[in-house]
Amino acid sequence: MKKLMLGNEAFARGLYEAGCKVVSSYPGTPSTEITEAAAKYEEIYAEWAPNEKVAMEVALGASIAGVRSFCGMKHVGLNVAADPLYTAGYTGVTGGMVIAVADDPGMHSSQNEQDSRHHAAASKTMMIEPSDSAECKEYTKMAFELSEKFDVPVIVRMSTRVAHSQSAVELCDREEREPIPYEKNAAKYVMMPGNAIRRHPVVEDRMRAIAEYGENCPLNTVEYNDTEIGVVTAGICYQYAKEALGDKVSYLKLGIVNPMPINIIKDFASKCKKIIVIEELDDVIETHCKKNGIECQGKELFGWLGEINQVIIRDKVLGIKPEFDTFEDTVPVRPPVMCAGCPHRGLFYCLSKLKVTVSGDIGCYTLGATAPLCAMDSTICMGASISALHGYNKALGADAEKKSVAVIGDSTFMHSGMTGLVNIAYNATNSTVIILDNSITGMTGHQQNPTTGKNLKGDPAAAVNLEELCHAIGIKSVRVVDPYHMAETEAVIKEELAKEEPSVIISRRPCALLKYVKHKPALHCDQDKCVGCKQCLKIGCPAISIHDGKMVIDHTQCVGCGICTEMCKLGAIKGEE
Repeated sequence: MKKLMLGNEAFARGLYEAGCKVVSSYPGTPSTEITEAAAKYEEIYAEWAPNEKVAMEVALGASIAGVRSFCGMKHVGLNVAADPLYTAGYTGVTGGMVIAVADDPGMHSSQNEQDSRHHAAASKTMMIEPSDSAECKEYTKMAFELSEKFDVPVIVRMSTRVAHSQSAVELCDREEREPIPYEKNAAKYVMMPGNAIRRHPVVEDRMRAIAEYGENCPLNTVEYNDTEIGVVTAGICYQYAKEALGDKVSYLKLGIVNPMPINIIKDFASKCKKIIVIEELDDVIETHCKKNGIECQGKELFGWLGEINQVIIRDKVLGIKPEFDTFEDTVPVRPPVMCAGCPHRGLFYCLSKLKVTVSGDIGCYTLGATAPLCAMDSTICMGASISALHGYNKALGADAEKKSVAVIGDSTFMHSGMTGLVNIAYNATNSTVIILDNSITGMTGHQQNPTTGKNLKGDPAAAVNLEELCHAIGIKSVRVVDPYHMAETEAVIKEELAKEEPSVIISRRPCALLKYVKHKPALHCDQDKCVGCKQCLKIGCPAISIHDGKMVIDHTQCVGCGICTEMCKLGAIKGEE
């Protein structure tokens, strides 16, 4: 039977059919749905780990135990997991170990356009790259076979378009596999220097063997059409090229992108007059071709930035530009904003009003940087807000400590914020950290985390008490505020900034989009009292607008949070009467 599936869903199906037993991941768009879909199969144990490093270590531990395992993450998550990954390249595996890393060309939901193929090369692991949902499933199954065949973790490189597009996938039965019996093998798995140095030659031999396998394998394929132009490509770029160029060119599709073969590319190039490499982000394939004496064009045509598409390929390769109509009217921009009733809005308004420097972090609350709040000064990576605040205050001293804070979400705090807070307590800056506890991992689609009391499947789980954790870390002053009460929130921020000690404020209010949150009726504006001062617009609520000089509330969006009532000094905003 065939079924239309997202690439991520098809990947999870591949895990199921391949007999995968253990899945551990951290949510990150565009990879999240792989683990969510895998959790629906009762035969697979699936969990959300606190971060990607932990997930990678869980998967490696399961592999050492002899079962097939998986961990998934987005491209920046692979940075967090790099430490165990690079050592796993040396240890190899027992049961097959597969890693999904989803790159995000175009930065649809990311802070950079990192190309994860560099991690595969540097960690001396194998990487394969599917181009559609059907290949996501089949490549995942093959990845387990290759992992066990070559004793190597296999990374499957996804991209936003492959992960979130749909195509037909043939469903097959699960292949149950008995665990490979565990045998103590310190020389292989205890990576102290004396053992690791003996593993390195094994790693190099393995990479040569994989490259040789790639010369004649079902993952690297050739399609000869017109040989005037030969296209070397991989992943989603293959689909773009096929749609844009059809049978006007020949294709070498690389399913294995690390280590890449040599002879199959040379043979393909010898039969084509001109070679064009089509790849998103960095010139990995192009560099491989050129260093092996293959003349080709690539980045000089397509550039280094963002996504490639069919229009670009048709233009650069065939010189055909599309016909199009222009729309002369100016279309208003629609920038992303925090949702109506978002618990972070009131907090960020207070921070903006107090004109403090805000060291930001990764989450929906990063929208606090946008107008009209403009209440964030930096956003670097998961957990960096706290460490960066400490560095900022160490650099500038006591005056900076009185007018700077860090903001971090509850899930991000558990991911990598705790160690930064330990650093503040241990190395002593009078820094104020605000944990935005919205009771969920919001940005990636409402996944549970260690503070919520539920696991991936929604079952009851141990819940970290943030107040007690902060006390245990060494923070004596820990306060809890409700960001819907802005006056109280502002007062607490001022008090904690004034203290001569490190402090934590927990801004606690569930995400307005959680299904169990019961909202109040929508507010309305008394048009007779409204003078059109526009003070209410300063909180940036999408439910509020101005019509004919008066404030209007969209009742389909308003959740009755009431923070706008604190903005209006005339009492024009009211609830149900």
